[in-house]
Amino acid sequence: MSASPSSTEPGIAGAASGGASARVQAVQAPVIPIVAGWIRETPGTISLGQGVVSYGPPREAIASLASFGGELADHRYGPVEGLPRLVARLEAKLRDENGLDVARGSRVVVTAGGNMAFLNAVLAIADPGDEIILPVPFYFNHDMAIVLAGCRTVPVATRPDYQLDLDALAAAITPKTRAIVTVSPNNPSGAVYPESALRAVNDLCRQRRLFHIHDEAYEYFTYDEPHVSPGAFAGAAGHTISMWSLSKAFGFASWRIGYMTIPEALFDAVNKIQDTNLICPAAVSQHAALAALDVGRPYCDAHVRVLAQVRTLVYSRLATLGDLVEAPDARGAFYVLLRVRTALDPYVLAERLIREHKVATIPGPAFGLTSGCSLRLSYGALAPDTVAEGIDRLVAGLGTILRATA
Repeated sequence: MSASPSSTEPGIAGAASGGASARVQAVQAPVIPIVAGWIRETPGTISLGQGVVSYGPPREAIASLASFGGELADHRYGPVEGLPRLVARLEAKLRDENGLDVARGSRVVVTAGGNMAFLNAVLAIADPGDEIILPVPFYFNHDMAIVLAGCRTVPVATRPDYQLDLDALAAAITPKTRAIVTVSPNNPSGAVYPESALRAVNDLCRQRRLFHIHDEAYEYFTYDEPHVSPGAFAGAAGHTISMWSLSKAFGFASWRIGYMTIPEALFDAVNKIQDTNLICPAAVSQHAALAALDVGRPYCDAHVRVLAQVRTLVYSRLATLGDLVEAPDARGAFYVLLRVRTALDPYVLAERLIREHKVATIPGPAFGLTSGCSLRLSYGALAPDTVAEGIDRLVAGLGTILRATA
């Protein structure tokens, strides 16, 4: 079995001449390619691993491409912050759906996906050695971006139901802290944070002169829980950075279109960063995004209704494992973060499930879960029948492995 990937701590001695920088070596190894390698070596594996949706863009978005490319301007660099038409459309969406009026001290910036929005934010607000607080479990690309920027991730435990521990967040603040990050609906846990918790975090950040960075990539993926945008709170504009993505809601993962709202005071900084890294988001992707946004939320809602049925199936099948696992109820996204009662290393367990039972999950340490054994499974990327088969394999595999090692 392969050992779990390791990383070094920031500040270690640099690499040998010709090698990678110590900063890059300190970043955790991307877990998705590791698991993908095991899958390639095990044909027939059903992947409950990567967090993507099973559907593609609205047909209107694809059809809109026929009208792109006829003007010379379509083939030139555009504004760093995004095409004016798309920025205006996003401003209207944020006002109508999220209650966020960017005219009250915020700006919209179109990005090449949500990950770029997060890296923009970290580089804009933090210097090397500064600290960013991440509730655990965290989205691994957030941790990777923080370390890549030469900053330090400060992991803070959540409650057993993966809800925020507000006292623990407050206790983790130091003079080097620059921001607290929240993700709701959450990747990897699926937890949806209530308005009261998000208000408390936002108020804490305002009082302590920190930024509140909030990731809303799964805003449409909720099950009997309301979605809340902290950027809409009164007085939040000056210290709140929010991020969204079209990747999930509109099946747009490969098109790399996300967007962020930032305080007006950060606009020049983010423009510098994005101009250096990207120059501008791809015009063809922005063109298609406009058409997708015109179709709007109902496109995603139809798929979420199907996911709600799949979610019920997943939890009912997992319940047959009894006390071998714990699956806290999650009301958002399309993930279940299992706690597995075993002494096995999570990477070892994940690899065995692939090689012996042909079902893939993501090991918990990638999300900052360094004690116990946990696995994230995604039920959003496959057709319902395939998800059912994958869950059956997972339940059978866990039962076999755990009872043999008890």
